[in-house]
Amino acid sequence: MEEAPTPRAQWLRGVLDMCLLALMAEAPVYGYEMTVRLAEAGLDVADGSIYPALARLRKRELVEVERRSGDGGPARTYYSPSEAGLQMLRSWGRDWSEFATSIGSIISQTTREES
Repeated sequence: MEEAPTPRAQWLRGVLDMCLLALMAEAPVYGYEMTVRLAEAGLDVADGSIYPALARLRKRELVEVERRSGDGGPARTYYSPSEAGLQMLRSWGRDWSEFATSIGSIISQTTREES
């Protein structure tokens, strides 16, 4: 029997593109580094989820890609948001803020009623 995804995993799937663009907006970043930084923020995302999301963002022309030679290792692909990606990030950020406020309002009502 397959284990059902946790609510947190489902939520993250819905906002992963936004989170990746936000990480890129700070500075160009490569895929594995994004995985590490998300984990440091308490969001465990497998590499298998990051790369399809990056391909999706690339296909929508929301990211720019630059290959850089590694320090003694293989070249890495660095991602940064395109101008369209930055605009999308701002739009998604506003939407997220409104959404989180709405959900927070509903949840806080429920928790007050239980007290």
